[in-house]
Amino acid sequence: MLGLVPQFASHNVTINNLLPGPFDTGRLRGSKDIARYLTTNNSAGRVGDPMELGAMCAFVCSAHAGYLTGQNILMDGGKYPGNF
Repeated sequence: MLGLVPQFASHNVTINNLLPGPFDTGRLRGSKDIARYLTTNNSAGRVGDPMELGAMCAFVCSAHAGYLTGQNILMDGGKYPGNF
């Protein structure tokens, strides 16, 4: 798939992925044990606000991110240890 990204980018089509971790939703609020586990096992010490995901989505879909292509944007509050 990534081999196709430059081909589309030249036509102003960017291919990016938003990879959300735990966010404050009704499903998550329904289980206090899950919420407690998720807030104590990430760097942020909390779950994400859905508005944060929406703002990132709006940015990635905007003209401000026109040069951003072929990226995976992980929004998990630091839960994934890949960069540490």
